[in-house]
Amino acid sequence: MFLRRLAADIPIIQAPMAGVSSPALAAAVSDAGGIGSLGIGAMTVETARAAIRETRRLTRRPFGVNVFCHRSVTPDAECVTRWLDWLRPEFARYGASPPQTLRRIYPSFCDSNIPCDMLVEERPALVSFHFGLPGPAAISALRHAGIMLAATVTSPAEALQATQAGIDALIVQGYEAGGHRGISDPAAEDLRSDTHTLLRQVAACTALPLIAAGGIMDGHDIAAALRSGAAAVQMGTAFVACDESLASPAYRAALLTAGQNGTAMMSAISGRPARGLINRFTMLDTRPDRPAIPPYPYTYDAGKALDEAARAVGETGYGAFWAGQGTGRVRPMPAARLIALLAAETGTP
Repeated sequence: MFLRRLAADIPIIQAPMAGVSSPALAAAVSDAGGIGSLGIGAMTVETARAAIRETRRLTRRPFGVNVFCHRSVTPDAECVTRWLDWLRPEFARYGASPPQTLRRIYPSFCDSNIPCDMLVEERPALVSFHFGLPGPAAISALRHAGIMLAATVTSPAEALQATQAGIDALIVQGYEAGGHRGISDPAAEDLRSDTHTLLRQVAACTALPLIAAGGIMDGHDIAAALRSGAAAVQMGTAFVACDESLASPAYRAALLTAGQNGTAMMSAISGRPARGLINRFTMLDTRPDRPAIPPYPYTYDAGKALDEAARAVGETGYGAFWAGQGTGRVRPMPAARLIALLAAETGTP
């Protein structure tokens, strides 16, 4: 039923991946029979509207968008000062200084009615939520517009909350997944369940369709997730190296050599735990003298500034190169060819 409503021939959702997904990538995946996605959480409302319209120009097939529903928390001034002072020697390596303060570079979907109003007007087929859920009014408005809703969950408790809120499907994010953990409460304990374990746990407490996310790179992984009870899978890292993605040359090169170093969960880049390729931020994250990290997305302001300063002199080791644990099996190619390959490996007709 879930796939039929989205007119998908293949049970594959391309993960939204803010900053990496593009209208061309989403359209190519949808045209090939999957479900393409746009990550609009880091966009302004008008930029997001333009991206949705460009995707619609490129494909007549349904596609989805993803928004961030993090709680907006103003950081303590002393915490910000300690963090920037601690980073100062790292900036100095590249002849730069940290910003004087930290900005909230990404607003939450929950902070204003304007993003919801735009989505109601544009009516993408699917809207997914990360870092929690919006309020009942937004959920009601989107559902009334005929939009399917999905939410990322990392625990049975979050799955129950989303089910009770009226969400249509759950993106079950295992600890293997690349990118930010979708935990709604950053202060809550992370169960760190792997994808297949979490699928079984969530299936025991809800009848909603489940979308497996985390460590899924090929058709054999897809088949295993479907056997574990998933109605579909969401794949991100597998699409980062596709021709149509917005990944930088440095990101693509790092992906292809990721088998040497692997991935790690880190919070020092953005202020929330996220899995990415092991880099210089990984070392900062694990230093014993690391002070308390300011809340997301304020920390990201400093992380991006340090990356920019380093890249100006040819150092790309501070990039937010998000990737899951299956990174070593990435296959660069056009998205349509990857979808066809995945379908053949899965046995999808």
